[in-house]
Amino acid sequence: MWFNIAKVAPRPTVSPWFFNIIVALVITFFQNVIYFKNVLKLVDISVGDNLLFFISMPLTLLFALNVVFSVILLPYIRKPIVILFFICDALAQYFMQTYGIIIDRGMIQNTLDTTLVESVTLLTPRLALFFLVFAILPSLLVLWIKVKPTAPTWQNIGLHILNVLLSLCIIALVATFFYKDYASLMRNNQQLVKNLVPSDMVLGSYSYYKHDYVQKMPFAERGLDARKVPPAHDNHKKNLIILVVGETSRAQDFSLGGYGKLTNPKLAADNVIYFPHTSSCGTATAVSVPCMFSGMTRRRYDGAKADSQSNALDIIQRARVDVLWRENDGGCKGVCLRVPTEQLGTWHLPELCAEGVCLDEAMLRNLDGYIGAHDNDQVIVLHTVGSHGPAYYQRYPKTAAAFTPACDTNEIQTCSNQALVNTYDNTIVYIDDMLDKTIKLLQAHNDKFNTALVYLSDHGESLGENGVYLHGMPYAVAPAQQTHIPMLIWLSPGYLQSHAVREDCLRDRAKRQAYSQDNLFSTLLGLVDVKTQLYQPDLDVLQPCRDAQQ
Repeated sequence: MWFNIAKVAPRPTVSPWFFNIIVALVITFFQNVIYFKNVLKLVDISVGDNLLFFISMPLTLLFALNVVFSVILLPYIRKPIVILFFICDALAQYFMQTYGIIIDRGMIQNTLDTTLVESVTLLTPRLALFFLVFAILPSLLVLWIKVKPTAPTWQNIGLHILNVLLSLCIIALVATFFYKDYASLMRNNQQLVKNLVPSDMVLGSYSYYKHDYVQKMPFAERGLDARKVPPAHDNHKKNLIILVVGETSRAQDFSLGGYGKLTNPKLAADNVIYFPHTSSCGTATAVSVPCMFSGMTRRRYDGAKADSQSNALDIIQRARVDVLWRENDGGCKGVCLRVPTEQLGTWHLPELCAEGVCLDEAMLRNLDGYIGAHDNDQVIVLHTVGSHGPAYYQRYPKTAAAFTPACDTNEIQTCSNQALVNTYDNTIVYIDDMLDKTIKLLQAHNDKFNTALVYLSDHGESLGENGVYLHGMPYAVAPAQQTHIPMLIWLSPGYLQSHAVREDCLRDRAKRQAYSQDNLFSTLLGLVDVKTQLYQPDLDVLQPCRDAQQ
């Protein structure tokens, strides 16, 4: 087959330097569309010399790539490297264009942490077509072209050096005329370079490798002094705390916080305490979940350090409290490594689970029996799949859809904004129902335990605002939809009395004060009466409302 095609259309043979130029042209003009579109939003080409400045950009990129490729595209490995670039660049362009994401270390981490089940929801016919045009076809072109082997003669070496020098001269010439323009643009728009391929993928991957592998530290045990203490008014009941870690729920769509659509009818009836001014530590699960359990504040958070030391659950377990983590999302990101863990995706529940993903209601299956079988203090963490996109329509049963029309596809950019928001809001209504059932489960054990529930989401979500979808934007430029999260607490009468917590005080502070995931570590320790030097009273949400004698 290949032989017959070659007879009809002979394979062109080019020199290595010309091959490099072809590759640079493809990447510059076909795989950096997003970068130049974003530049046009920032540079008014109708003013002064801005048009020439804009024209200089692809020229500079073209010859910069030529210099780089002259160094790294060596015989035998040049085509595999180029094809790898084409594949990665095409995927990066698609997700930047479709969802408005930025490729950085955090996004590389999100990509590597994404499970197969989560990845499947991102596969669409549009992605397949985009991949065919911008990855497969250019890769076939690279395979079709023959690169002329060159002997390491002085003449060939001289031509190679001359090619590099000429490219550098052109870059220097551009810098002579437009250096101030480049410096001003990049200084004032530091995230712009993260739209430039393949540098965004290369630098992001290197940063991830350096941060998560090179800087790995030995594990440090913390909280060795952790111990259980009796509550203020000991009623001789144990504590039963359920912490629900939400996924991708944004505060903007919680009616408890003033949203116009009734998305939390059952929680409102449950008389929960809602915290409307709560922010996340990150914009992705891989950052926020380890951060909220680490005891570090967002500003001081270090992922490598968090992975290398005891977290809140380790410390609570050390104080002889029974801990259980139930997982229904893409993993606990290292938080649950040293505590008992149950993975819902492995359960055989045909009515609630399909293809490794369960509806969050499944998290309550057999939980009543587990609680009843334990007489000790308990902390149970339920990590939900919540409102994980883009397949929002898969996060709730069709019978639970409260708002229509809905966006019943993972190609969310093809839906109207109304349908997309309706579908997302249906996931919030389903979360409302799941949390209500969790509270009723706790109430059924009030005779034996002082019960409490805490819910907070790991991060929020963008639903097309300003052309941005999903989450994972760098925190410094992330929209509020990705960082403003819902948080609520429910405390049983027995818990309030035994721990001397003034409910009216807590409700008042919840309305007025700003909180964040920084508060979870000490709040969780305080809820279960675990004392340690790592506990920070000023970060415990309940502490200001405990009676003075406690």
